This record gives sequence, C-alpha cells and structure tokens, in this order.
Amino acid sequence: MKQIYSDMIQFRGSHYEFGVKQGSMLKDSLILKNWAKQWHVKNPRITIDEKEAKSVITALAPGIWEEIVGLQDALGWKIDEVLRYFGGYHLDYVRSGCSIFTDKDYLIRNYDYHPKTYEGRYILFQPTDQGHATIGPAQNVTGRMDGMNEKGLAIGYNSIHSKKPQKGLISNMIARIILENCANVSEALAMLKEIPHRHSFSYVVLDKDEETFIVEASPRRVAVRQSHICTNHFDILTEENRHHLVDSMNRFHVMEQQEKGSLDASAAFSWLNDESKGIFSKKYRSSAGTIHTAAYLPKQKQAWFALGGNREPFIIHFDHWLQGEPITSKRLYGEIDTDIPFLHIDHM
Repeated sequence: MKQIYSDMIQFRGSHYEFGVKQGSMLKDSLILKNWAKQWHVKNPRITIDEKEAKSVITALAPGIWEEIVGLQDALGWKIDEVLRYFGGYHLDYVRSGCSIFTDKDYLIRNYDYHPKTYEGRYILFQPTDQGHATIGPAQNVTGRMDGMNEKGLAIGYNSIHSKKPQKGLISNMIARIILENCANVSEALAMLKEIPHRHSFSYVVLDKDEETFIVEASPRRVAVRQSHICTNHFDILTEENRHHLVDSMNRFHVMEQQEKGSLDASAAFSWLNDESKGIFSKKYRSSAGTIHTAAYLPKQKQAWFALGGNREPFIIHFDHWLQGEPITSKRLYGEIDTDIPFLHIDHM
C-alpha cells in the first residue's frame, strides 16, 4: 500500500493573484520537475499558438487567462511553456476510466487514472474579480477533475477516447470553465454545446433542481441525454466509442442494478468507494485505477472526498467556507494499492 495525500489549497482574491500564488507554491515542486521529464519524453516538439489559445480561453473565461498570466509571472517562464503545462488547450489526453452515479441529491464519482498524472491539489477558490467560487481537485493546475460551484452546480467527466482530436479545450479545463461560468444545468448544457472539444468525453451535470444530464461531446458532435449512470461509452454518439467496452459495460451494469432513489449519499459513496463491489478499480498500470472518490451535494453545498478505497469521506461544508470559515486541514491522506510513483510525491 502506498501512502498518498492531497494538499488543501484555499484562496480568496483575483485570478491573477491566484495564479501568482500557485506559481510561487509550484516553483520548486516535484510536480513541475516530473512534468518536465514526462513532457520531454512524450511531446518534445509540440507547440501551442499563444494567440489562438488566448482567443479561445478569454472568450469563455477571461479570469482563467489572467490566472495563467499570474502563473507565468511567478515562474518566470515563456508563455509557450506556461500554455504547455497549464493552458488546457490543444493537448493530448491518455484515455482513462471513471464511473459516475447520481441521484436527485448528489453526484458521486470515482476518478480512475494513472498515478503519474495525479498532482494532489484540492482547491477552494473564491474569486473577487469574476466567476463563481468553486471547489474540487485540480488537474494541470488550472483545470478541475470534478467539482461544484457556489450556485450548487456539480460536474464530473468520463473519458471516451482521444482518437481523431481537433483543436479545442481538454476535459479538465472545460470542467473549470463550466463551474466558473454556469449557475445551473441549463447554462452548463448551452456552454458545453458551444465549447470547442479537443477529445471525446461525457460530462455529467447536476444542480439543485435534481435532474442529471449527460453531455456526450466529441470534436465532431455534441448530444444530450438524461441518465444517472455514466462510465466510458456513449449511448447516442456510438460511432465514437472504443472497440473494447467490456470494462466500461461491466461497471455500468453493476451500477444499473442499483435503483435510483434507493441509496442515500452516504451509502452511495461507500458503494462506489468499496474495493469489493465492482466499481472501484485497481487497474493503475492501465491508466484506469481509482485514485479518489468525490461526492457533491448541491442542496447542502457539501463536498466529500476520499483518497483510495474503503474509506470514510472527508466532508467539506462549502457553504461555511464561502462565508469566510477556513478549512483547518492542510492535507487529506489516503492509501492506494500500487507501487507506481505519484506525480507530486515521488521522483520519476
């Protein structure tokens, strides 16, 4: 078993100030050192057009662009380096797992991916310049793996594939943009139809009105359906699906057997987080092992979080934090059944 953790990062201020703060925190971190090694091996020649990226991001979320500028100023990097690591635009994404189960009062999600990509940063951010306050685990610093905003809109996403990519935003940046801009499911659906998508993903959204929608989004087409279960295949855009769907269908059928409305949030969280129930995955070497289980309760404005399996969630009262009450815990700890290095903990 490997001991892991996520840092709890809390910030109130402008996007630019948040970018500077994060850049200062990251400057000598293992995250950046390990990313540099990974990038050199995998993508030594890729470049990102600054004007193009800036145009796309500022049109949707100008505050996030200011955060990127703050990161650049704090790190003293060239803009192409900053966009490569933090821009969330025109980058490649390795396929992953993930399972999402919702009911009228909660969205619960297993985040399944490779440990070498996990940066261990859980963010509470209340901007003073523009955009909604948000809570959730970070990916690529500026993106969010899943999360909820101050209006009670929750989002999670599941990978479908990364074949035939087009110019556009990657999933974690899309989740961040939705949370900062949208107050409810209707606004989220409209924006997800307009955003340029780099890869094919399902985006699951829930708000206080109790209905779950799944947006099947590819670079070529976007479709919307209602369901409370989502794994790693499309139901409408089936032409986009991978050829091998056994694992995705297995997890889907396990969740399908549980009737909607039969589990409260606590029972549903335990069900997804239990290593023996068939939803939690240990396929870490295949980029499909469960690293965290997250739950969002829009009506209560609560976020629940656990690293690894068979754990009780750490419960964050986001509404209290929004009123100025800080989270006293500096780190959240857990255990993962793997010997694979983690991006933020181990030298690679």
